[in-house]
Amino acid sequence: MAKVMIVDDAAFMRMVIKDILTKNGHEVVAEASDGTESVEKYPELKPDLVFMDVVMPTMEGTEALKKIMDMDSEAKVIMCSSIGQQSVVKEAIDIGAQDFIVKPFDADKVMEVVNRVV
Repeated sequence: MAKVMIVDDAAFMRMVIKDILTKNGHEVVAEASDGTESVEKYPELKPDLVFMDVVMPTMEGTEALKKIMDMDSEAKVIMCSSIGQQSVVKEAIDIGAQDFIVKPFDADKVMEVVNRVV
């Protein structure tokens, strides 16, 4: 199963995602509360998958996605946000995200996307 880093400024959302992933056999190797922290942790952890929120303080998810993709062009990142605007989704996919999930989401949808990406 996949080693996953969850990046979201809301502790509750990190907990929800972690619960879904661990119940389905995945290992959460790190959590980050903003894009800056995720960019710092990524190279040392090299997770199989990153779950990245879009709207966060200090560094937006799309900016962190760019930096992670610059470090590792093979990185697998799923973006998630309550903002489902087509332009935000398109930008994330253009940068290199494998998929985009709009909040609120259910466990089945999360696992469907995770299983497709990893």
